[in-house]
Amino acid sequence: MENVGDKIAAKRLAQRVEVPIIEGKISSLEDPAEAIAAANQIGFPIIVKAAAGGGGRGMRVVRSAEDFTAALETAKREAKTAFGDDTVFIEKFIENPKHIEVQLLGDHHGNLVHLFERDCSVQRRYQKVVEIAPSLTIIPATLKKFMIMPSA
Repeated sequence: MENVGDKIAAKRLAQRVEVPIIEGKISSLEDPAEAIAAANQIGFPIIVKAAAGGGGRGMRVVRSAEDFTAALETAKREAKTAFGDDTVFIEKFIENPKHIEVQLLGDHHGNLVHLFERDCSVQRRYQKVVEIAPSLTIIPATLKKFMIMPSA
């Protein structure tokens, strides 16, 4: 659980276990020149995200290189104020994404079950407002691909 409180560590863990992740610069952005080079390589729009915390704090969507430096500074300042840590990273910003979650329950005996999917796409300021279960928009082929199909 320690690895998932820090988004950079969580993304590195996901990569190690071959979970697909969004393209980005998954390390702390200390050098502004390196950060803008990474943003240009990824391609705009990108999102600057705080490594710590959540709730949409320390996040800025950047649509052009001209806006990048100001957004980076603002995100770092907000992250420091909200979480006591100004570490940020960048990733490709996906327009109109579907935010689908699957909740897992496990015990110390190795038993694991999932509670199927829910759509958490209705958001305000990157905060979930409504969760709809089951998702009404995800196609059965996608559910089957990830083995989230209810038994018949």
